[in-house]
Amino acid sequence: MADVLLTLEALRYEAGDRALIRDVSLRIEAGRRTLILGPNGAGKSVLMRLMHGLIEPTAGRILWNGGSGAPVQAMVFQRPVMLRRSVLDNVTYALYLAGVPAAERRARAEAVLERVGLSPLAHRPARVLSGGEQQRVALARAWALRPRVLFLDEPTASLDPGASAEVERLIRVIADDGCSIVMVTHHLGQARRLADDIVFVDAGRITEHTPVADFFAAPRSEQAGHYLRGELSWT
Repeated sequence: MADVLLTLEALRYEAGDRALIRDVSLRIEAGRRTLILGPNGAGKSVLMRLMHGLIEPTAGRILWNGGSGAPVQAMVFQRPVMLRRSVLDNVTYALYLAGVPAAERRARAEAVLERVGLSPLAHRPARVLSGGEQQRVALARAWALRPRVLFLDEPTASLDPGASAEVERLIRVIADDGCSIVMVTHHLGQARRLADDIVFVDAGRITEHTPVADFFAAPRSEQAGHYLRGELSWT
């Protein structure tokens, strides 16, 4: 039986008088690629930010490793922020903030840039790179932290097909390195290619959490069926 990495218990999040997440309970297993799908405004990104700890729930609780404490985690957004530094320095600065000893930072950063294919660009200013290259820098920066879980919020939404394919390849490589993946996407083909399981969110509630093949073959919830048939918003 797989280890449970993350447990959400009766999680709720309110903004003003609106409940954006409504009594969500969920268990995410370690070593899985869990992709979150749902229509526009369903609460996908809010749910991910709650998991990562960027925002605090109004009610309910989040348990890591059965309550033994949160592991190292990282997050990559749709439009990553690049520092006014070289590609290499973007990675080493993240390691500095994480408390990695100075003697180790450069070697670790150079190794991860090699693995994502960016070594030739290591000394270029990160902000002059293409969108796809910047997203690969963001993935390298996150991966260098050696997280146990990587959160990805629509990391290919603004990329062309070639750059998207390269980011998907890197996500697989990072997952194969032992990192659990939790990712929001609006792209059904991408979900088929990357997911082990699907969490479907609608109106702030999880209507199903199921293996990817089962989700696409026979969704259990009416809302998911509508979504797959194109009867709900895809973004």
